[in-house]
Amino acid sequence: MIANSASAFSAVARMAAVAAAASAVALACSSAALARRCASRLGAMRHQSTAAIEEPEPISYLNEEHDMLRQMARDFADAQLVPIAGELDKEHRFPAEQIAMMGELGLMGIAIPEEYGGAGMDPLAYALAMEEISRGCASSGVIMSVNNSLYCDPVYKFGTEEQKQEYLIPYASGQKLGCFGLSEPGNGSDSAAASTTAVLDGDSWVINGTKAWITNAHDAHAAIVIATTDKSLKHKGITAFIVPTDADGFSLGKKEDKLGIRASSTGNLIMENVRVPQSAVLGGVGNGFKVAMSTLDGGRIGIAAQGLGIAQASLECAMEYAQQRKAFNSPIAKLQAIQFKLADMAMRVESARLLTHRAAAMKVNKENYTKEAAMAKLAASEAATANAHAAIQVLGGMGYVTEMPAERYYRDARITEIYEGTSEIQRLVIAGRLLKEYPA
Repeated sequence: MIANSASAFSAVARMAAVAAAASAVALACSSAALARRCASRLGAMRHQSTAAIEEPEPISYLNEEHDMLRQMARDFADAQLVPIAGELDKEHRFPAEQIAMMGELGLMGIAIPEEYGGAGMDPLAYALAMEEISRGCASSGVIMSVNNSLYCDPVYKFGTEEQKQEYLIPYASGQKLGCFGLSEPGNGSDSAAASTTAVLDGDSWVINGTKAWITNAHDAHAAIVIATTDKSLKHKGITAFIVPTDADGFSLGKKEDKLGIRASSTGNLIMENVRVPQSAVLGGVGNGFKVAMSTLDGGRIGIAAQGLGIAQASLECAMEYAQQRKAFNSPIAKLQAIQFKLADMAMRVESARLLTHRAAAMKVNKENYTKEAAMAKLAASEAATANAHAAIQVLGGMGYVTEMPAERYYRDARITEIYEGTSEIQRLVIAGRLLKEYPA
C-alpha cells in the first residue's frame, strides 16, 4: 500500500525522532526499534492534568510504518492538543506553537517527498495522521489539511522546479502556511464560475477579485488563486496562480466569527490589481480548472479524515461517560437504548474509515479515486455530525455545556458537510461517476 517502503520507513523514524526532541527527549533514531520507542515517548510526556489514553484499536491492513505514524500522531494530539482544544476554541486562537511542532514532526507535508521538505510518505499515512490530529483538535486538523492537500499537493503535482523551491519546501516543512482560493462571494459549488480575473500585462499578470471562506486566510504566507484568464473558453479559460499574501494590492477581509473550527482563521482574500510574474502560473495557462478539480479530490480525503477524527472523539466521549454515569444504580451503558446509540456510532466510524482508507489507497496506486473520495468525504462528514449529535444525547445535559467537549464536537462537525464540496455536491459527483460506469 505504500510506495517506496524503505524511504517511508526512514521518514517515520525521522518524524519520531523530532517528536521526541519536541518533548525534550534528545534521542537519535537509528533503528526501527528505537524509532518506535521515540514515537511512544511523547505519549509519556503528557500534561499532568491529562489522563492516560489507550493506544488506538489496531488496523490489520496497516504496515509498520503506518502504525508508527498513527501512534505518533495520537501521542502528539493527546499531549499537545486535547488539553487546550477547548481553550483555543473559546478564544478563537490560532494554535501557532502546536502548528510549528506539527511542522517539525513532518505533519504539514506528509505526502511530499523529503527533498521538498515533506515526510516522504503516502496519502494513506496522511489520512491516518489527519484523523488523529482532528480527534484532538478539529481546528488544528483543518489547518493541517489545507496546507497538505489544498496547497502543498497541487504545488508539488503541477509546479515547476523553481516554484517548488520557493513555494513548496518552506510550506511542506511547516515553516510557512498556505491556503487555497477557489470559492467566491457569488459562487461556491460552481467552481467554473470564477469572477476573479487575471489579465496579462506585458510580462506579468494583473489579478482582481475576491475569494471567500478561505481557511488559513489570516495566517497564510501564500495562496493558490483560481482566476479567469479567458471567459470565452469557459472552464478552459481558468488559470491557477501562486500569489504571496504580502503582494501589493493583496488584503484580507474580516476574520469570520464561526460556529465551529474557531481556532482556524477564515476570511476573504481581496486582490486589487495584484501583479504577479508569469512564473506564478501553476500548471499552465488554461489548466486552472484541472488543477482545482484534482486538488479537491485529494482535499476530500483530508476532510474525510477530519470527519473521522471528530466522529471517533465523539464515540470515545460517549463511551467513557456511559460507563461512568449511573442511573438506577447501574452505568447507563447497560441500558439497551444507550447501547444502540453506541453501536451505531461505532458502525459509522468504521464504515467511513474503510471508505477513506480505500480512497487514499487508490490515490497511492495512481488510480482514479474521484468517486471514492466523494464517498469517503460524504460518509465521514455525516458520521461526524451524527456521532456528535448522539454523543450529546448520551451525555444529556452534560453534553450541552462547555464543561464537556461534546458540544464542541457538534459545532466542529457541521462544517465538514459544507467545505471541500457540500454533501449534495458529493452525491452529484458519485452519481455522475456511476452513470458513466453503468451506461444504459
